[in-house]
Amino acid sequence: MRKITKLEQANKGNKKAEKIRVAAYCRVSTDSDEQLESLNTQKAHYESYITSRDDWQLAGIYYDEGISGTGKSRRPELERLMQDCKAGKIDMVITKSISRFSRNTTDCLELVRKLLELNIPIWFEKENINTDSMESELFLSILSSMASDESLSISLNSKWSIKKRFENGTFKISYPPYGYGWNGETMTIIPEQAQIVKRIFSEVLAGKGTTAIATELNQEHIPTKRGGRWSSSCIRGMVANEKYCGDCLYQKSWSDSSYKRHLNHGEQTQYLQHNHHDPIISDKDWEAAQKVISQRAREKSISKGDEKYQNRYAFSGKIICGECGAKLKRCTHYTTNGSYAIWSCKTHINDKSRCSMLSVRDSDIKLSFLTMMNKLIFSHRLILKPYAENLKQNSTSQTLRHIAQLETSLAENSDKRKTLTKLMAQGFIDQVIYSQQTTELLSKADDIRKKIDALKNTTSNEATALMQAEELLRFTEKSPMLEIFDGDLFTRFVERIIVCSRHELKFVLKCRLTLTERM
Repeated sequence: MRKITKLEQANKGNKKAEKIRVAAYCRVSTDSDEQLESLNTQKAHYESYITSRDDWQLAGIYYDEGISGTGKSRRPELERLMQDCKAGKIDMVITKSISRFSRNTTDCLELVRKLLELNIPIWFEKENINTDSMESELFLSILSSMASDESLSISLNSKWSIKKRFENGTFKISYPPYGYGWNGETMTIIPEQAQIVKRIFSEVLAGKGTTAIATELNQEHIPTKRGGRWSSSCIRGMVANEKYCGDCLYQKSWSDSSYKRHLNHGEQTQYLQHNHHDPIISDKDWEAAQKVISQRAREKSISKGDEKYQNRYAFSGKIICGECGAKLKRCTHYTTNGSYAIWSCKTHINDKSRCSMLSVRDSDIKLSFLTMMNKLIFSHRLILKPYAENLKQNSTSQTLRHIAQLETSLAENSDKRKTLTKLMAQGFIDQVIYSQQTTELLSKADDIRKKIDALKNTTSNEATALMQAEELLRFTEKSPMLEIFDGDLFTRFVERIIVCSRHELKFVLKCRLTLTERM
């Protein structure tokens, strides 16, 4: 007979239980006095509540003020809470309600799952939900959806109220631009800042570039409204701001159903109020400055909109990081001797720990392209001509034969289905057999059609590659050695550039050739 012996826990009752490290998360959606008072009340409540329990230890109170709960992004304290949880500093999280934690269902469930993976439960006080004891996410999902609907209702009501204030001219500018202050009722001119505004408009009208103006202001240690550094985009934004001539344009941006903000390019109604406040710049000078900026934009092929820089440079959107796969962004690097253009990986710019790819000079990429093209011009008979001939021989013949065979199989499949239908109609086979065999034939027919479509796409791609190879061959046969970078030539023949390192590039040509150049 099997014998079971129960082993009692050693030193039971003598070992002091470890306290649970509990953190609280609070949030208010605006920075008004009433909301900040509510935030202080929440913080005091959690501090008192957690410290009053013998089995709990206060691990910290995290709070975001004046921030919407419709998305987890741009909530620094929530991000810090998640980082501390990952670092093992917290055992449990407590918050007032699901709507305080997140009004976005997807974000709420994502955060809960991440914490559960770390064995960290969340207790929502209002709903009395402890994720540690949940059998399913369904209940939490329903409540989170209700919070999301509540947020949408509040948002629609708020938008309606703001729109009415736009229409009757009673909307108040709570955060005026540089050069203005706010006395609670209207915008007032700040004389010291107003002088800087007049200087900026005067220099723009005199023909000075926005980058040069920003550089001078930074050299003179003149701070922006938020105490930061000036940039060319900041100067352009000021010059385009109608508030400096006393007018006010409402609804320059709008929020979509996912609570993401977009610049208003005619999607929503705008409202322009003249003589809203005292001007710093005259209407005449403001209009003249707009013409200067517009003329420069046309000269540089810059247009308004989210994709305004998409086609500004030949390399835009075509340089790929060989380490992380992100696109490279054009930046300007400033030195004591001047400045020069570089291309930097977007991932590396935001987080160097995720990608170590260093920036590459714009001039080096152009020189590498010239070197690659000159090599093709010099040795086109050895490289391009055999490549084009090989594409011509292998591109379509075998593929077309395979397509013909598949189409024959498809026709035979159709004949078999017709035969089955006749046999069932004449009573030679019953309905069950007919259905089974017809289903099998239809499934096989679908597979054949997919193979045919794939082969046709392949044939089309091969034909395109052959056409591009022949075009490149014709160019290299007639062209002299290149001395100057030509953006149109790059766009004509290059699909993309893969940056392997600061010293090595791969040019992926539209004819499917990939050529490596060292810098």
